[in-house]
Amino acid sequence: MFELDIRSRKPIYEQLVEKLKQLIINDVMKEDEKLPSVRELAQQLTINPNTIQKAYRELESQGYIYSLKGKGSFVHPVTKSQNKEELTKVREELKKLFAEAMYLGITTEEIQTLLREVEGGEQDD
Repeated sequence: MFELDIRSRKPIYEQLVEKLKQLIINDVMKEDEKLPSVRELAQQLTINPNTIQKAYRELESQGYIYSLKGKGSFVHPVTKSQNKEELTKVREELKKLFAEAMYLGITTEEIQTLLREVEGGEQDD
């Protein structure tokens, strides 16, 4: 499915959250699609099941997935702009990133180009 960087300073569960978000946002994982079980993913990635569980809880709290007792975790149907608190947080984070980018010399045109790439699904990693 994907790889995690065990040498990264970013905690593994955060990396996992980011990777799964990317798969959901880029429509690789579809609405109501079942996520691998905690045990399956832990074996696949050779990491502690508690780490997977923590990532799944975080994704659920952010509204990306939902869980059904005894059935597993699933991709939440797209609910754009339902979570106003999350949207406000993302907007503030974007403002900070844009300000930093412009301070470092990235032009408005370059930012617009990046936005068009994201809209088109052509993200560089």
